[in-house]
Amino acid sequence: MSVLPLVFTSGWASGINAYAVVLLLGVFGATGLSDDVPASLQRPEVMAVAGLLFLCEAVADKIPYVDSAWDTVHTVVRPAAGAWVGALLAGQSGSLSDLAAGALGGSTALASHAVKAGTRMAVNTSPEPFSNVVVSLAEDLGVAGIVTFAIFHPVAASVVAGALLLAGVLVLFFLVSRIRRFLRRRGQRREERRLGRHPWPVAATGLTACAPVAADKVAAWQGLR
Repeated sequence: MSVLPLVFTSGWASGINAYAVVLLLGVFGATGLSDDVPASLQRPEVMAVAGLLFLCEAVADKIPYVDSAWDTVHTVVRPAAGAWVGALLAGQSGSLSDLAAGALGGSTALASHAVKAGTRMAVNTSPEPFSNVVVSLAEDLGVAGIVTFAIFHPVAASVVAGALLLAGVLVLFFLVSRIRRFLRRRGQRREERRLGRHPWPVAATGLTACAPVAADKVAAWQGLR
């Protein structure tokens, strides 16, 4: 069971930034700083792809609303990455079954991803974009610090990761109202874009160059469709 703390910590970190976890573990293994990293994570092409995707996430994760769209896409990617890394770590050590390690890594990654995605929805309700940058940088630095700490002190790092996961769930509970506000705004934006693709009600009123159609006109047009 010696690899269990590292599997748990890598799962938590994968839910925040899976590409950073793969890249960091690969670097630690390739440089000889850790013997617990599987050879498959140390392959140059794996580290190169992880590094490129990490740079993409580093940009997308700091742009309001783009970060939430990115999180939606990675609802499957991050838990899958956590399960994959956990299974590889278990196979490398031989002290835990691959299936059990994959289940632990994947479920932990899913939980931390839910905290991250929910927190970002709440942050996106603020009018300024700087909070997204601050939160994203804190997440990147946190993942780097926890994964590095886990390589040398896996048990202590797993305790810290567990505490952060619990704290994130509690914070998410207090952010429910903001998350609902974000979802309402996103629904309104989708509806506005949908209506914007139908110029007929504007043309029909002869106001093609004027201000947007009044809400009652739009509602009447929708009833006639």
